[in-house]
Amino acid sequence: MLWTPQCGTMIELKQIIIFGLISGGIYALLAVGFSLIFGVARIINLSHTAFYMLAGYLIYIFATTLGLNLYAAIVLSILVASLIGVLGYRFLIDPIRRHETAILIVTLALAIIVQEALSQGFGDDRLTVPRMIDGYVQIFGIKVFNQRILALGVAILMLAGTWLLLMRTKLGTAIRATAQDREVANLMGMNVGRMETIAMGASIALAAIAGALVAPTFSLVPHMWMSPLVMVLAVVVLGGLGSIKGSLLGAFILGFTESAVVFLAPSGSFLKEAAALTIMLIVILVRPEGLFGVSFEEER
Repeated sequence: MLWTPQCGTMIELKQIIIFGLISGGIYALLAVGFSLIFGVARIINLSHTAFYMLAGYLIYIFATTLGLNLYAAIVLSILVASLIGVLGYRFLIDPIRRHETAILIVTLALAIIVQEALSQGFGDDRLTVPRMIDGYVQIFGIKVFNQRILALGVAILMLAGTWLLLMRTKLGTAIRATAQDREVANLMGMNVGRMETIAMGASIALAAIAGALVAPTFSLVPHMWMSPLVMVLAVVVLGGLGSIKGSLLGAFILGFTESAVVFLAPSGSFLKEAAALTIMLIVILVRPEGLFGVSFEEER
């Protein structure tokens, strides 16, 4: 079939929708976790995506270096990354949680420590991990690797599970009560320190799951946490800092924006982050609190 402008435009539109959904799902996992710990403990965790990166490297260590079963390696990497994140919170962040500037510095330092540790251990060489599922399928004529479809499916399941945890369980009620008013929750007999620790563990686990899902589709390098951090910050500011539903919407808005830049202007695909930040700035100029900032405050 001969190529026509209409045909080319339709193909690009399909690519933008399909790959925008996949990118948006991963960004949503990262952003929801970021918003969760901010909502509960008022912590802006700049090391958040370092654990996304760490999970990928841990899979490489467990599966490739130690020879463990891939799925066991994935589960173990998520658990270890979450444990390291919780320990970092308890010993480095919690003691200074009332000092916002200090938290920013400490969490950024923690991310750099993780980066340098991985750089020293593996160098700057690009590493790869095995795919969980091989092959590809054609979706509306677009070739999509099964690993990416799996990533989107798992991301949706994890986001749904997080919503059910927060909205349909006693633990979720306690977490939301702590986010609403820490002092009142404490007076009602809730262990707010434990709730914050659980929220941090869940936050890091979501980041680690995102890292495990994308690790087979990207090369592992010690600085790969930086680009996702920029996108996550853009997402949560766009959606409204601390708003879970705002993070979800913002993630898919910027996922589609990134995909549009990549497919409509391939030579300028390096500008995808700049384009996402531009969208964020436009929304902030019109609505400084973000898309759901006000409604989130009302819920709380």
